Amino acid sequence: MTGADVQLVLAALAGIALSIVLIVRARLHPFIGLLCGAFAVGLLAGLPIADTAKAVQKGAGDILGGTGLVVALGLALGAMLQLSDGAAGIARAALRWSGPKGAPWAALVTALVIGLPLFFETGLVLLLPIVASAAAALPGANDAAKLRLMLSAVTGLSVVHALVPPHPGPLLAVEALGADLGRTILYGLVVAVPTAVLAGPMLARITARGVTLGAPTLAPARVEVPAPPIGRALLVVLLPVVLIAAGQVPALLPAGLAGAAEWLRAASNPVLALLIACLAALPLLFGRAALRAPIQSAIWAETMAPAGAILLAIGAGGALKQVLVTAGLSDLLVRASTGASLSPLLFAWGIAVCIRLATGSATVATITTAGVMPGVVAATGASPEWTVLAIGAGSVFFSHVNDPGFWLVKSYLGTDTPGTFRTWSALETAISVIGLLLVLGASALF
Repeated sequence: MTGADVQLVLAALAGIALSIVLIVRARLHPFIGLLCGAFAVGLLAGLPIADTAKAVQKGAGDILGGTGLVVALGLALGAMLQLSDGAAGIARAALRWSGPKGAPWAALVTALVIGLPLFFETGLVLLLPIVASAAAALPGANDAAKLRLMLSAVTGLSVVHALVPPHPGPLLAVEALGADLGRTILYGLVVAVPTAVLAGPMLARITARGVTLGAPTLAPARVEVPAPPIGRALLVVLLPVVLIAAGQVPALLPAGLAGAAEWLRAASNPVLALLIACLAALPLLFGRAALRAPIQSAIWAETMAPAGAILLAIGAGGALKQVLVTAGLSDLLVRASTGASLSPLLFAWGIAVCIRLATGSATVATITTAGVMPGVVAATGASPEWTVLAIGAGSVFFSHVNDPGFWLVKSYLGTDTPGTFRTWSALETAISVIGLLLVLGASALF
């Protein structure tokens, strides 16, 4: 490494360290902390202040321009499922059909399905209060049995959040690396299902022992409308995923039929797929009440409350990524990867882990890592689809106190801080490591 390379690495570490201090110690919002870190990286790396500012603006604009609509539409869909009681209906039915012994598995499957089109926090708000109520109603259940049920649900949400588009993080990585969306969804499901089984119900048998539960402190919002039938709610949940996956159909058809199915490619655009799902959700979940002003106000109030914080954090993550790229970190990583024997998938996972531990955000870790990896993928010939999944696995490694999700999960589970480390943090680490191992193994076969 040259002196300039050392300066760049130290600048990147110092900028990320500054972000950590501002977020964890000074209690600043990640939006401010990450922006300060981005400017610090640029200045310490020797970029002129004007060039650093331009990189910050470009990075935030690119991310929000490509992903802001996806996040907003996903949050709107989640708000509709929450307010209408649609997601809760799916959860209650699954837990009722499974019985007490199968309840953790039913909670896992329900979370995998409900979590597909929803942001993690939205899915958590939708699902966990219902699962917590079901856990409390289990006959003769102790705290460990209740925790196994709730941890299984959280596992399903976290796994699809990290590994399966159309979640914003994996979707951003797909776009940044030029991966095929349909294949990434397929590979993601192949990795996600066994990861969820091992990190969820199986691991919870160990981590839930001896953890004492308090009362959950959060509850979801509702509006006064009849709950929709389960079939309608399932249709709303699966519609955007089906539309996105259907975009691969024309490529599988004979040339004579492919032209007639070409419209599926347009419908598979994530923004259009989620827009169609939102428009379909209004009559399917609310019926005629969807036209009432109070219902519309409630939907958009529930959507916008988390949207601002999420979009700002994502934008700041994009800004940090662009400053790192402009300063030359991407080129440095290309040289490092081509000169070393380390697998590019393991390389991508390790970078995502470092950024996750530093910033506390899985989405920011995914955005930043995906932004600096295209050159490495091109230079090494690594599969962009498997690289997306390696990044996603690294992005959830060991949630701790600088992760807002840590405190949100703690509030819903009713655990104390040590108990949250023992259960939730261990669960996230297991997802990350098991996911990486499955990505490495499966990528050698496909």
